[in-house]
Amino acid sequence: MAAGSGSRGEDHLLDSGRRRGRLTAQSTRPEDRPIDLNALVEPVLGVVVLGLGLAVLVLLLLAVVQARQVRRLRRRLDGLTRGSHGSSLDGVLEAQVDKVYAVARELDELSARAAVLEAAGRRAIQRVGIVRFNPFEDTGGNQSFALALTDAGGNGFVLSSLHSRTGTRIYSKSITAGRSDAALSAEETEALRLALEAPASDTGGRSWPRGRASGAV
Repeated sequence: MAAGSGSRGEDHLLDSGRRRGRLTAQSTRPEDRPIDLNALVEPVLGVVVLGLGLAVLVLLLLAVVQARQVRRLRRRLDGLTRGSHGSSLDGVLEAQVDKVYAVARELDELSARAAVLEAAGRRAIQRVGIVRFNPFEDTGGNQSFALALTDAGGNGFVLSSLHSRTGTRIYSKSITAGRSDAALSAEETEALRLALEAPASDTGGRSWPRGRASGAV
């Protein structure tokens, strides 16, 4: 009995030792070992630092080159846009804008003046018609005349001059829209017709008189 118990005890101890051995082996597997970052980075650290230094140096050189190009372009732009008094581009643009506004104001004023002058010009004498004639047999030279003066709308008057040996008489008759408020003689009617047929100037200028001479009545 004692011998059997002793063998069982030894077997138990052997089993316990095998278990501890397996646990120890499992705990020391490569997957469970800690990673040494310093050991991984140290071989390539110098290369990384050198690469970063070169990159920074290249970026600094590029920045210097870009700064020089920007300064060169700015000098050229200032030379092209500098005004006669050495002003900057902003000053030149502001001056041009002020000139544009001033021209626009002057143009508005000129348009208003032109409208006033055009309205006044349409009421000015623009059409002229004249007929020379001899109303008396004892006088010669067609020294009598009928003169019609009208504006663009046919408003004006007819002026008649009758010359004789004893004197000269002058008559005036108003014209409204091409019609007289009194009876017109043949010479006055012809003078008015010539005036109304004369081209009216759009600018209010006077047209050349149209006329003719007639014989004695």
